Amino acid sequence: MKKHNVLLIFMALMFSACSISKEARSQRNLISGSWTLDNVAFENNTGNFKAVLFNDVEDICLEGSDWFFRDNNSTGRYTIAPSTLCNGGDRFIRWSVVDRAESYTSELQFKFIDEKLKDISGGAGYRLNIESLGEQAMTLKSNVMVDGEPISVVYEFSRKQQR
Repeated sequence: MKKHNVLLIFMALMFSACSISKEARSQRNLISGSWTLDNVAFENNTGNFKAVLFNDVEDICLEGSDWFFRDNNSTGRYTIAPSTLCNGGDRFIRWSVVDRAESYTSELQFKFIDEKLKDISGGAGYRLNIESLGEQAMTLKSNVMVDGEPISVVYEFSRKQQR
């Protein structure tokens, strides 16, 4: 009987270690769906910035991009409109919400995958702080260093209306 109880306790601990918090689950549910990235801004410094974001495209190419997050299998994509400055098309991602107990904020993390859902980034990915999240708007922020100075890249999203 003791072995059975020990096994049950061990299984419960393993299962709870793999689950996500209620807060993260709630945020995943809110993020799920279609969004437009309306604005990319830079905080904590002055001047004009030109940045390649997510090792993919310049910041101006991300503005107006469409993002889709599917929570039932943690996949999604963002779509860049083609232009003379931007290499357009779909970028497929695997995403999740990560709790950060030390800062009391959560992060949206993602990595690039192909159409067959295989990792193409060698396990590397990106984490963005969830600054605010509601039914119709989401603000994400990443902190980077530029010439030894901290800069925050702010991503402002609005939920796309369902047709």
